[in-house]
Amino acid sequence: MSRIQQRFEQLQRQGRKGLIPYICAGDPAPDLTVPLMHTLAQAGCDVIELGVPFSDPMADGPVIQRATERAIKNGVGLRQVLDMVREFRQTDSTTPVVLMGYANPIEHLGKAEFARRAKEVGVDGVLVVDYPPEECEDFAQTMQANGIDPIFLLAPTSTDERIAMVAQHARGYLYYVSLKGITGAGNLDVDSVAAKLPLIKRHTSVPVGVGFGIKDAATAQAVGRVADAVVVGSRLIQALESVPPDQALKTIADVVGGMRRALDELKLNKEAA
Repeated sequence: MSRIQQRFEQLQRQGRKGLIPYICAGDPAPDLTVPLMHTLAQAGCDVIELGVPFSDPMADGPVIQRATERAIKNGVGLRQVLDMVREFRQTDSTTPVVLMGYANPIEHLGKAEFARRAKEVGVDGVLVVDYPPEECEDFAQTMQANGIDPIFLLAPTSTDERIAMVAQHARGYLYYVSLKGITGAGNLDVDSVAAKLPLIKRHTSVPVGVGFGIKDAATAQAVGRVADAVVVGSRLIQALESVPPDQALKTIADVVGGMRRALDELKLNKEAA
């Protein structure tokens, strides 16, 4: 059983919702990435999505694109990201870590070599935006053979047939993109999310995390009412952009801590009802 599955089973037993923050490795500075990961864990996150910098992040909006550009200028690529996970694992053996990025760096390193190194350093899951499941069955099998969960995206436009196909390959959790478009765009329609999730759940028992459009604790709580987990990315990058590096850890702790408390209020309210 993977660390991701263990964490979601724990959340289910506790009647709590998952919190999955995203940060881009190397932003705002390489030496801050591992401390930021520890801060996220201490603030109550359940899974860390660690972005692998890539020069053409097609699914990402301007906020995460800026983070990626800064990270690349800081000399951070896939090899450095794997080293960061290794360092994180020296003092945290329980928080699941998912690498999120694009196919090109993995293809450059080689899929088998990537799987070997990812397993060695303690990666728990991989979400490759431009590896659609119908084109990467071998990759998904390679990941699973190395104890790494292949995680896939679903969108508001995903048909029932596609949901069923994706569910066959997905492990860890499914990432439901709540908006049509890029990260950080548009306004979240919680009612639409609530209508779509039962259709997804018909095909899988894998937990569903919802991302894109989570802007604050209130939004996180609203999504948490209908989803298994909340994924937040652009909001955290914006928070990092707004402060000098020496305030980065406290700022992230405050934002993530607020979302954690908002999600935990759902359990308290349910128990009081």
